[in-house]
Amino acid sequence: MSTTALPAESDRSDFRTVMLGGTKLGLVTAVAVVAFLAVSRQVTAHVPQRALETLIVLAAGAAVSFLPAQWAVARNVEGIAGAAAMGLWGTVVFMAFDIVVLRPLKAYPWTWDAVGGGSSWWYLPIWWMLGTFVAWMGGILTASQARRGEATLVRVALPVIVATVVLVTVARFAGFAAPLPALTGAGFAISLAALAAVALARKA
Repeated sequence: MSTTALPAESDRSDFRTVMLGGTKLGLVTAVAVVAFLAVSRQVTAHVPQRALETLIVLAAGAAVSFLPAQWAVARNVEGIAGAAAMGLWGTVVFMAFDIVVLRPLKAYPWTWDAVGGGSSWWYLPIWWMLGTFVAWMGGILTASQARRGEATLVRVALPVIVATVVLVTVARFAGFAAPLPALTGAGFAISLAALAAVALARKA
């Protein structure tokens, strides 16, 4: 009798994998933020600036959502949990870069600090939860795709990106006037969560 076993390297959630993957994820986030800041300062024409910022948001969203699952080879609960843990550690790594490098350089206005009375601690837990959430949803979608075929980064991320474009287009026609990069980020998170919920419903 023949059986099909999962690859030995699947569902990796060991400490070394999580720490290494999370560190790489934090660095990817840092590069994306620096690229966004560079575009916002160096590209003065409104339409090209917004277009480039939106592309960076989409690329960064796909990276932080789906790279952890690729590194954890998420196929079951263990791998999905490993991806979520990488997402959490990635936010901590980026937070260190943010505090040590970006804040002293006054890279961007800290409007949210003002809301919190000059403190960043009110929104940092939200940042940690968001990073964990999107990596968790990415892990679910990766595991779901793996049950149907090869779970490459492109195959898993493309439906979310397409859904985001559709959602943002509908929102624009409906009269939402938020800046396109912000609207794209919100649309990506909503699309990611919705498709993950559909994947879970199919499994059930």
